[in-house]
Amino acid sequence: MEIVTPQGQPASILGLAGQQQIDATCVSVAFEALINYFFFYDLKVENFLDGLKSLLGAKREQVLVATGSEDRDIISLRNYLNSVRDRLNINGVDVFFVEYVSPSDDINQVCEVLEALRYWKDSGILRYVGVTTHNRRIAKELIESGQCDVLMHRYNMAHRKVQEDVLPAAQSLGVPVVAFTCTRWGSLLKGHPDWQAEPPTAADCYRYVLHHPAVRLALTAPQTTQQLEQNLSVLHAPPLSSQEATHWQKYGDLIYGNGQDAFETQWE
Repeated sequence: MEIVTPQGQPASILGLAGQQQIDATCVSVAFEALINYFFFYDLKVENFLDGLKSLLGAKREQVLVATGSEDRDIISLRNYLNSVRDRLNINGVDVFFVEYVSPSDDINQVCEVLEALRYWKDSGILRYVGVTTHNRRIAKELIESGQCDVLMHRYNMAHRKVQEDVLPAAQSLGVPVVAFTCTRWGSLLKGHPDWQAEPPTAADCYRYVLHHPAVRLALTAPQTTQQLEQNLSVLHAPPLSSQEATHWQKYGDLIYGNGQDAFETQWE
């Protein structure tokens, strides 16, 4: 399955994610650079939403609007979806994610939520049903169940075990993957005492993630237009070579270390 705009254009390989500190002009700068996928977790990212609403007023058919919720209550989800439509003055969203599905979730409840989303998809108020998770087993099961149109999953130089199972399953079954935490919350950009070469740039991190054929796009969340413009270089960069991939995997191993952080160890 391909992710396309309402007009039928493929999603850009880089997507802009909203965050509270983002410069309001980043949305228009990104769109002018041919980014057409815009994601936000909630309605607190006011600058981002203001910029997105302005863009949608003139270019709705050329834009993919993606959001979601960690809520598992269907009424609350519907209220949030309606709030998004009202805030952006649009009839529906393109991708709606059931966010952070984890082993602690009641899987029957998750299935009920996915069923509700598919009903809303049939009703025309969303176009793709998505799931986000850090858990590889859950990701693989949802891909294989056919309930997930789009998977959003953590993937970066340090976190590569998805290459063993999740990404091959997604590629085999045609489920596009949106990669997030591509810079590992910025830690990949800081270098390591045992790494003598230059650390990667954010663009290097995105190129690494996009090197895998299962990954349809990578999310970037800059705070300023300057950071955004640096990251946009990935749109015109050549594909990662096998030598570069090996180089950055060695670096990723150093950054991951021995997994002393409980979150890192838990999710690998």
